[in-house]
Amino acid sequence: MAAAARGVMVYKIYRALTRGLSPVLQLHLRWRVFRGREHPARWHERIGRPSLPRPLGPLVWFHAVSLGEGMAAIPVVKQCAHRRLGLNILMTTTTMSAFKVLENDLPGGVLHQFCPVDTPAAIDAFLCYWRPSAVILMESELWPNLIMISSTKGIPLTLSNARMSVKSFRFWSGLALPLISLMLSKFALIVPLSTTQGIRFQLLQAPPLIVNFAGDLKYVVEHDMSKRNIASTKDLKEQLSDRHVWMAASIHRGEEQGVFQLHWLLAWSVYASLMLAVHRSLVQRYPDLVTIIVPRHLQLAHHIVEELQKEGLHVALRSRKQKITARGMVYVVDTLGELRRLYSLTPIAVIGGSFCPGFTGHNISEAAAAGCAVLTGFHVGHFSHMINEMQRLDPLSVVQVSGKEELQETLFQLFSDTELLKVRRMASKQTFDTLSSGILANVWNLLDTHVIDRICIPEEENENRHSS
Repeated sequence: MAAAARGVMVYKIYRALTRGLSPVLQLHLRWRVFRGREHPARWHERIGRPSLPRPLGPLVWFHAVSLGEGMAAIPVVKQCAHRRLGLNILMTTTTMSAFKVLENDLPGGVLHQFCPVDTPAAIDAFLCYWRPSAVILMESELWPNLIMISSTKGIPLTLSNARMSVKSFRFWSGLALPLISLMLSKFALIVPLSTTQGIRFQLLQAPPLIVNFAGDLKYVVEHDMSKRNIASTKDLKEQLSDRHVWMAASIHRGEEQGVFQLHWLLAWSVYASLMLAVHRSLVQRYPDLVTIIVPRHLQLAHHIVEELQKEGLHVALRSRKQKITARGMVYVVDTLGELRRLYSLTPIAVIGGSFCPGFTGHNISEAAAAGCAVLTGFHVGHFSHMINEMQRLDPLSVVQVSGKEELQETLFQLFSDTELLKVRRMASKQTFDTLSSGILANVWNLLDTHVIDRICIPEEENENRHSS
């Protein structure tokens, strides 16, 4: 049987399974609403039922599953809104955290909906209502029904900032190869975030001509300069002045790596023991120390506070606007969408989700853009390409440490040697500036040339049509 025929057969099986599981998925969505994981008034969008009217004219659909992908998409969405006036833009996300943060960052006029689950009925209902002229998926959103039904309707597909983890690559390379080969053949454009990622897509039989490199959009960092947030940051900056400060950012509970709910607290306790031990050692030498902890998931904030208070530590919560007054305090940031601003307040950023096997790190470019001395572990997943690029340009730009002892020693060095800290911060900032240059323009040019320009009617032609 030919590879294409095998791919079609596998897809038919997937389509039948997802059609049969639709009632179960709807029950699951209702359960997620009950647990606060879905929007209580808008969960029906997840089964393809819209909550906004569809405007007239061509419409581009951008989809990003969660906050990280959404933040990477925002600069491109803004370019599209600015450069293609009159083109409607729809942005979908999956997670509540992404919605809560991104709704304030979207340009005026950009519509937001929650993405439908990948069942034939939900995807078909969504596409029939919104009638997108093009679909731009972010990073790794390879859903068979979404891709195949869009292709059947003649909608061009793009995978932007495309990536595929080693685990996913192994899965797709096996029995699922005919299906992924079929899916990738439906794309008009794939823009991988690195050459390694591009090679993986080509090994999965993506047509070579559609794979084009432009750089990693996660290097494109935009800062929120609203007056409210500037005032809030200024107040915190005053509290931190003349103190020794470091931040443990994106402390991870392990959920995204498949750890069961019963193990979430265990995952946190691994990091708690690491970060608390480092804090205790540092505060003995620097009594004025402030350790800022930013959990990856807000649900863990109260567990973090309980753990810290059991240790007899002074804790201040960001959401309660508690002041940093005592010596040796821990400041827990239990709010959404502030990480980029907070990086500007700390000279040292330790990026979480990278110190234990099974974790895959987080974006280091935001800390580098703010001029922090960047520290991370060795379990960094696809972010390894970013770390390798920065270290290749300047070995001082990112420090990788293996555990508590090495992390503790590195922090001691940075706090005790102001010149070394200055050099590390400068190297981080300068390397980021070099690597981020031109990426947004490259990505936009590819999207505009291969997709956007082909769906937009030139203004003169549009006027001629109306006049006739």
